[in-house]
Amino acid sequence: MAPADPRARRTGARDGARTGTGARRVDVRIAVVTALVALALALGLPPLDAADPDGTGTVYPALGGAAWNLLALGVLAQSAVLLGARRAPRTTLLVVAAIPIVVALLAPTALFGLTALPVVVAVVLATLRVPLARLWVPLSVAAVLVVVGSGTSWAITSGAFRTGVGQGLAASLGQGVLQAVGAVGLPLVVALLVRSRREVRTARTAEASAVDREHDARVEAAVSRERAAMARELHDIAAHHLSGIALMSAVIDRQIDTDPDSAHDGVRQVREQSTAVLDDLRRLVGLLRDDAPAERTVETVAGIVDLVERARLRTAVDLDVRPGDHPLADGIGPLTQLAAYRTVQEALANVALHAPGATCTVVLDDRDADRLEIRVENGAATVPAVGTSPAGGNGLRGMRERADLVGARLQVGPTATGGWVVTLVVDREARPASDATAAGPGVAR
Repeated sequence: MAPADPRARRTGARDGARTGTGARRVDVRIAVVTALVALALALGLPPLDAADPDGTGTVYPALGGAAWNLLALGVLAQSAVLLGARRAPRTTLLVVAAIPIVVALLAPTALFGLTALPVVVAVVLATLRVPLARLWVPLSVAAVLVVVGSGTSWAITSGAFRTGVGQGLAASLGQGVLQAVGAVGLPLVVALLVRSRREVRTARTAEASAVDREHDARVEAAVSRERAAMARELHDIAAHHLSGIALMSAVIDRQIDTDPDSAHDGVRQVREQSTAVLDDLRRLVGLLRDDAPAERTVETVAGIVDLVERARLRTAVDLDVRPGDHPLADGIGPLTQLAAYRTVQEALANVALHAPGATCTVVLDDRDADRLEIRVENGAATVPAVGTSPAGGNGLRGMRERADLVGARLQVGPTATGGWVVTLVVDREARPASDATAAGPGVAR
């Protein structure tokens, strides 16, 4: 495995450090804001209650007194514990809920309810960071601790047990339950709502990302198919024309001194082949341009006749057309006809390149009403081959890809006489017109 880039490691370390620093800053802000709000309420509630003509008459602890200082220390301790809510949210919740019990036992005051504020914050943080299935036990224990602390503080400050142990216990328990509902139950519901909305937003974002990835995959697949189609077209053009040019050039090289007239004819044929390949390349480039429509003629099965005539300039080719009671290739779509044309073109190019001097026969069997069979068969080479490309096999691959594209059946392989045969069978997309006309009255009857 190659070693990782040191710059990448340093960048990842910096990003991680920044993330950790940002999280710590958020935790510090939460703890500081909780402590400031609780202390502000401890300072502001007594003056506000005293300024109200209809005040409750509650006796608040004196500012700076032992009870007030102990309450402030308890709130500060709870806020400090909130700093660990990210690393251990459940433990933080339990500790924050347990500290008020100590405050209630040492210095119960009318401001004891302010200790519920850090508990609310701890419940919200734990619910947002821990799955609910793992939070039921800590939440239940925290609720019990709030009930105990609030009930104890209320029983001591109000003297609930003066009227009797049972009544005092019931009143204290009721007060503690109300405090637990406000400090644990309501924040839990709010946090669950916030969490559900966040999960829905995350799911929508993931769905949008999945749609984008699917779209990118489709685009890549389409581009890959287009590249394969262009590669097939380029190979067919090059294999058919350039192989003929190479063979003609080799013949001209041998005839230029012994048979100048034949050499001149060969040069004219090379020019014709060069012009043809340039025209095909211009059409292919025109298909790829966006600024103007391309003029592109689509080759058909009928064009195989002209293809064979041109191939006779390089090798001996016989054409055997076996027509049926319908026009040639009737009921076969243009894409399928193009695939058939390209298959014959590649087969003839292979004959000229790999089996020079061999006899070749092209058979177009169109007698069957359901299919068209095309066969290109050649014998063994009679003269040494001029030379082949070191990257062979692309022609056969292109034949198979075209056949698979149109649903045709392709068979290639050697013959018993040392030659090669290529057979392509294509099904008709519609019945020939003559067969449909003949079948009409029968169907009517």
